[in-house]
Amino acid sequence: MRRSLPVCSSRSIYAPLSGMKLLVPTKRVVDSNVKVRVRPDGSGVDTSNVKMSMNPFDEIAVEEAVRLKEKGVATEIVAVSCGITACQETLRTALAIGADRAILVETDADLQPLAVAKLLKAVVDKEQPQLVILGKQAIDDDANQVGQMLAALLDWPQAAFASKVEVEGTTLRVKREVDGGLESVEMTLPAVVTTDLRLNEPRYATLPNIMKAKKKPLEVLKPEALGVDVAPRLAMLKVVEPPKRKGGGRVADVKELVNKLRNEAKVIT
Repeated sequence: MRRSLPVCSSRSIYAPLSGMKLLVPTKRVVDSNVKVRVRPDGSGVDTSNVKMSMNPFDEIAVEEAVRLKEKGVATEIVAVSCGITACQETLRTALAIGADRAILVETDADLQPLAVAKLLKAVVDKEQPQLVILGKQAIDDDANQVGQMLAALLDWPQAAFASKVEVEGTTLRVKREVDGGLESVEMTLPAVVTTDLRLNEPRYATLPNIMKAKKKPLEVLKPEALGVDVAPRLAMLKVVEPPKRKGGGRVADVKELVNKLRNEAKVIT
């Protein structure tokens, strides 16, 4: 299915300029190749001595921003992360991929989606980018909320689950993945875009670029300086691991298999 929606217009005061700035939020999460373990007390996921990396969907967002810059669409890419001091490592990765500078909103608080969206809005007010592009969700909580919340707070048009992004002047065209197929939307910048898996294949940061990233500017801010209250609004009651999958069995022939499927297999609804 392919269908086009009416053009979305922004009511924001920000106007796209010839030198377009991109803002790319990134999150530090447990590496996707690590088997996640729950703490014995059930209070959350155990991250001690665990490899951390950039959220895969955010890697796609950084890659897309770099490609837009390589096409001459953008002139500056600002990577942003919210969290503890160690998030600087994630930002250095973004800088090595191609971001020009980075901002860390440093806090030890347990940041929830709304708090992150408010922090990003404050950064947007400060930096005034023409496009915010970020991963559709983080693989640690799978909330899929920050991009939509940020667009609502900014009163900007948004396109979630993007599989193709094109910018022409002040017009943004996005092909997004929906349950029925692909949907094409067109809107006026500034806007918020969240990335899906099929948008691109992120590049590896080369050693020379990793070394250059160490010299690129990284600004550290505090939530208090941005005037944002990041106190948690939700309480995590308990975290449990999914039930372990039972081992399979062998059957002698097709007749026995059909019998088990008919009489023993559970119907999943």
